[in-house]
Amino acid sequence: MTTSNPTLAIPGQLLGSTSRYQPGPGTHIHNHNVHASLMGTVHIAQPAKAPGPVKRLTKITPAPAPAELPTISVTVPTRSAGSDHAGQKKREVLPEVGNVVLCRVIRITPRQAVVAILVCGDTVLDAEWQGLIRVQDVRATEKDRVKIYESFRPGDIVRAEVISLGDQANYYLSTARNELGVILATSEAGNTMHPVSWKEYRDPETGLTELRKVAKPY
Repeated sequence: MTTSNPTLAIPGQLLGSTSRYQPGPGTHIHNHNVHASLMGTVHIAQPAKAPGPVKRLTKITPAPAPAELPTISVTVPTRSAGSDHAGQKKREVLPEVGNVVLCRVIRITPRQAVVAILVCGDTVLDAEWQGLIRVQDVRATEKDRVKIYESFRPGDIVRAEVISLGDQANYYLSTARNELGVILATSEAGNTMHPVSWKEYRDPETGLTELRKVAKPY
């Protein structure tokens, strides 16, 4: 039996311990934990049930094998250009002002972070739309002291809000609210880091910290 969890996963996201799950497609193991390798929907496949009751034997038998663990996997939603019930082509989801999006930092400059918008609300977008997080939109206070390289790094996954449709090439995004900012960061050593404050992530392997504009967990 296979059960689907509607939760979206992003690359590097912790899905669970190897004591609870065995890795399936779209996942990998790091430090005895299963992590997502790609962005998509999480699925959990339960192991097949054991056969029915067996006649009890009086002789000594080897200890039974440990129970098989559920398999957790991540799959990319199928993207189809099909039609809805009215025969009309499915409408492409586009970010709108006020939407909360997940995006990946592509590059940074002293004035802004350039990002690719990957998820809008709970929908994985068919296309990656480009956005900008300008230095004045990083946080709500002390805007004159914000430095982009202390807030984001290429590869970071960021939760942000669309504040303007911007120009024809970019959406303007903000991380000024406490719950917005970096939600997944990889250290310079290549390890997935954990937030330790509103402005720092720590590498669990090296113990070193790196500056970020950290999103407060929900």
